[in-house]
Amino acid sequence: MEYTLKLTPEQAYNEQSIRRYLQEEKGVRCTSVWVRRRSIDARQRQVWINLTVETDPDESVFRVEDFREKDVSGEKTVVIVGAGPAGLFAALRLIERGIRPVVVERGKDVHERKKDIARIRPEQRVDPESNYSFGEGGAGAYSDGKLYTRSKKPAILSDAHPHIGTDRLPRVIENIRERIRRCGGEVHFQTKAERLIIRDNLVEGIVAGGCEYKAEAVILATGHSARDVYRYLHESGIEIEAKGLAVGVRLEHPASLIDSIMYHSREGRGRWLPAAEYAMVDQVDGRGVYSFCMCPGGFVVPAATGPEQIVVNGMSPSGRNGRWSNSGMVVEVTPTADDPLCMMRYQEELERLCWLQGNQKQTAPAQRMADFVNGRLSADLNESSYAPGLVASPLYFWMPKEISERLREAFRLWGRRYRGFLTNEATVIGVETRTSAPVRILRDRETLQHVRLAGLYPAGEGAGYAGGIVSAAVDGQRCADAAAEYLNNER
Repeated sequence: MEYTLKLTPEQAYNEQSIRRYLQEEKGVRCTSVWVRRRSIDARQRQVWINLTVETDPDESVFRVEDFREKDVSGEKTVVIVGAGPAGLFAALRLIERGIRPVVVERGKDVHERKKDIARIRPEQRVDPESNYSFGEGGAGAYSDGKLYTRSKKPAILSDAHPHIGTDRLPRVIENIRERIRRCGGEVHFQTKAERLIIRDNLVEGIVAGGCEYKAEAVILATGHSARDVYRYLHESGIEIEAKGLAVGVRLEHPASLIDSIMYHSREGRGRWLPAAEYAMVDQVDGRGVYSFCMCPGGFVVPAATGPEQIVVNGMSPSGRNGRWSNSGMVVEVTPTADDPLCMMRYQEELERLCWLQGNQKQTAPAQRMADFVNGRLSADLNESSYAPGLVASPLYFWMPKEISERLREAFRLWGRRYRGFLTNEATVIGVETRTSAPVRILRDRETLQHVRLAGLYPAGEGAGYAGGIVSAAVDGQRCADAAAEYLNNER
């Protein structure tokens, strides 16, 4: 039987407590409970957990079917550029369709990549080929593992805001890689794509790492920070266009403060609730201002991909038990020029300006939140999770006014809406610029191929057709299906 329940956090804490509630309040005796849907409702003083549960379910009905492995080593080949969510899930789908995937990734595998990320703090520099964006797993591997989606695909089983955690994701990604290889596919690391092999508007492979990889089709899943790829496409006359995005800052509060605000309790979340989340959105002077990639109990990380850049992002471990909670706070920006690379150049200019303000290292410019809003210098800064360190800087002064003024007004609005949110206990850290790709690689709506080049499938967030881990993975699967149909019907 299925039941829709509205429980206190203590009643919903685990299966045993849910079963106890069903027996005492509903007169329902059962030996097991399967949670089909779970969400937290903290809109009122009393926090509720909304559940949809199935009692004594038939396990065969709810079991997720295993991926069916098959040997595709002798089959037709599709090259996939990029081993992020779009690329990895495209590879798995191709195997299901009986096609051999060859994945080329400019960065290192997920474990070696972690060593390069760890060196950012002591060395105050970023490896341009192995960092928080480049390497196995893409930007999502070290950006929390949140599986939110607006996609209509059945991607999430129960939690409204499911979360894997940065500590668990590397093993998941490693398992995907080994499965691809076990089925006869290939995965090549430190193999940077240099150019497409094109004959008569037909893509026949790529050149990467000085070698040719011939294929019947190419899925381009490079992620939102592969600026050299965008420059190559533009210089080669391959159709792309500028795309709107959002830029701003990271805002970091003590986690206990966010817990007390969102759960309406001075005691915070207590024993039964997870670290609190929030989602803010408003229109300010005709543009959207909103929170992005909120990380409860997480930390702020350096996400630059090259020299003379400071970029910040956020992540959380699976326990979400850190001392701070942070979120991107960003403002919509739209293209104002015909140049397809104009939004990329906008990102680059702001990231370099931030680097200059950060003493030309990875120490990030920062300001106390209330000081930022009121146009005051911060004499000192709060303790922060940002490992490379912070430098006091007047962000309200040097950031583009179209961004800083809207952020300041949004913070005032949210401070009135959530008492205690606007405070000098919080820190504004610059800059958050990699919310999405600054470019869209044009493709046909029906075939998903590039509008001119047959056999080229721009995929995922880097191509401008996704906005997160799940949507990128789903788009990668769609492109794999389209490529499989193309190989079966056209060539």
